[in-house]
Amino acid sequence: MGVKRLLFLILIISLALFAVFYAVMRWLNNRSQRNRLEPLSEPGPGGLKDEFMLRKRWQQFLQTAYVVSCSVPLLSAYVRKIRKRISGVHAYEEFYLRHEVMKVALFILGTLGISIAVLFLLNPSLSFLLLVLLTAVVINSLLIDTVVNRLERRLLDQMLDVLSDIRHRYHQHGMVDEALQEAAESADDVAGLHTRKIAEALISNNPSEELEKYYEAAPNRFLKAFAGISFMIMEFGDKVKEQGSIYLQGLSGLTKEIHLEILRRSKLDYLLKGLNVIALVPLFFTKPIERWARSSFPAMDEFYMSKLGYAAKILIYIVIILSFVLLQKLQQNDETTYRAGRNSRSWEEVIFRIPLFRMVAAWAAPHPGTAAYSKVVRLMKETGTELTYEWFYIRRVVYSLIAITVTLTMTLYLHQMSRHHILHDPVIQDSFFGQTTIAQQEEGKRLNSRDREVMRRVNMSPDATYAEIAAQLQQTESKGLGKDQLVDSANRILGKLQAYHNEYFKWWELLMCLFAGMFGYEWPFLLLLFQRKLRYMDMRHEVYQYHTVISMLREMDRISVEEILEWMDRFAVIFKIPIQKCLVHYDHGAEMALQQLKEEVRFAEFQRIVDKLLLSVEKIPISQAFDDLEGEMSFYFEQRKQDYERIIDTKAGLGRLIGFAPMYSLIFIYLVIPLIAMSFMQMNIYYEQIQKI
Repeated sequence: MGVKRLLFLILIISLALFAVFYAVMRWLNNRSQRNRLEPLSEPGPGGLKDEFMLRKRWQQFLQTAYVVSCSVPLLSAYVRKIRKRISGVHAYEEFYLRHEVMKVALFILGTLGISIAVLFLLNPSLSFLLLVLLTAVVINSLLIDTVVNRLERRLLDQMLDVLSDIRHRYHQHGMVDEALQEAAESADDVAGLHTRKIAEALISNNPSEELEKYYEAAPNRFLKAFAGISFMIMEFGDKVKEQGSIYLQGLSGLTKEIHLEILRRSKLDYLLKGLNVIALVPLFFTKPIERWARSSFPAMDEFYMSKLGYAAKILIYIVIILSFVLLQKLQQNDETTYRAGRNSRSWEEVIFRIPLFRMVAAWAAPHPGTAAYSKVVRLMKETGTELTYEWFYIRRVVYSLIAITVTLTMTLYLHQMSRHHILHDPVIQDSFFGQTTIAQQEEGKRLNSRDREVMRRVNMSPDATYAEIAAQLQQTESKGLGKDQLVDSANRILGKLQAYHNEYFKWWELLMCLFAGMFGYEWPFLLLLFQRKLRYMDMRHEVYQYHTVISMLREMDRISVEEILEWMDRFAVIFKIPIQKCLVHYDHGAEMALQQLKEEVRFAEFQRIVDKLLLSVEKIPISQAFDDLEGEMSFYFEQRKQDYERIIDTKAGLGRLIGFAPMYSLIFIYLVIPLIAMSFMQMNIYYEQIQKI
């Protein structure tokens, strides 16, 4: 009881501190929204002095907390992880970047800490605490994704204002660099920083190299396209056609893309709003529902304390975690995070150095020349995975071993737990409704102690007879037992002995472990199939960017196919490696290099671009080969709008199904179905008792 009071006091203090922290953070954000990046100036007269001092202390606290956090081993890795996610949006301003990183870190840690304390108060058990900590690890990364998505949405809104301002200033000056510099000065914080960085790269001594560095850090494809279009106009010059300036047409197309992306995100957020909370609510009600059911229906103790009850609880927790993860996947931005040429060391490479794992992976992997080998290699190329073929099968083998180990451990644990309950749970009285009294509980404990003593005297033997148990009962009970009591007690002990020795590892449980291992083995392959579907839209985005670049380059004098490929390489993400291979082999034969590029990339819209480049090598000019590009771009834009609407409707339906799945699981798996089953069992008991009358 003292521990509960202490935890309750900690919870109250944590809630109060978190409320104060959240209120101060919101107030400071609203008061200093326009001045975040400006250096602190001297406060004006009047009441602004207190606000200035409070804001200054708050910023100093966050900066100090950042320095201290970086010196703590585990916390420093966590802070670096958040910094890596946010640095793409809040780039090039170290002071403000640290400020935002610590705000996000404190918010997430505070939220998770309070949630863990509340859940532990509702169910103060070590196993539940471990499960909650595991859930917190999952939710932590998803909360970071939510914060990053909000920052990205705000950046898109700011980009619309920046592009509109750049159009206005380009009309005034007719120069790209001046338009960008003036727009950056009047732009909002994050968009202004990116615009200023692009302008600095364009006027540097080596703009191509500086832009390559910017492409690696750009938070979205729109900023990359904007930087590339601006550099292209500065290098080749602008041209005015019947439709107007090429540069302004490029900005108009970019603005349409941003509007489409904002509308897509807004509609998806609206349709999926609140489903995350609905999916997590059952996590707070598993223990209250169990307490209510056990207090109102004493027979439900048998279900909740059995293996089936624990398995149902674990299943509900798994459904909750999976539902929350899937909802976050549905709400995530579809733009790929893949970057070609990443050389970070993976854990698969480390395990591959172990001879035993290398031999198992070589045995499991299909050999070159087989259909299965070609299927896996083609899938890996289409998804652009960074793993080699051998490392991919190392991952499959390790996932399989983990699945088998976890399933085997849980099965053995449930057997051991069931044996413990058989020996130590109080004897349940034959009552279905109502709450057991204290006297009944004490009597149940006394009967269980007597049963355990009798079982010990017969050496827990499964071959003990009814006569042996009855004799031991007579010796144990000093007051003596009636005939009915003796029969009931002896039969109950016989049932306990049989149930105790029936808790062993069975053949079908071995099959279940092997099935879990097969699922773990197939999971990486299924994940690649899922990623291929997701990246289909990313490929279409990238091809549309190629259309935008080519529509501007084809109007330039003396432009060549090789130069177009070089510009495509600058914008490339998914198709970067095939395009680079084509450029390497281009001097040895243009048509052969382009034909090899077409064969390597199995994407119809990209192959049509390569076909037109093949025509432009020897036969017709580039402007004629791409004379229908505007019509294709309009068609692809309308097609993607329809695809977005269809995808949003599909995600909304899946979101509602997934969001309410934990609640349905909790109500039916943990309450309704067990209640119906136990009621039928009690009816059978009452029917047998009536027949004996």
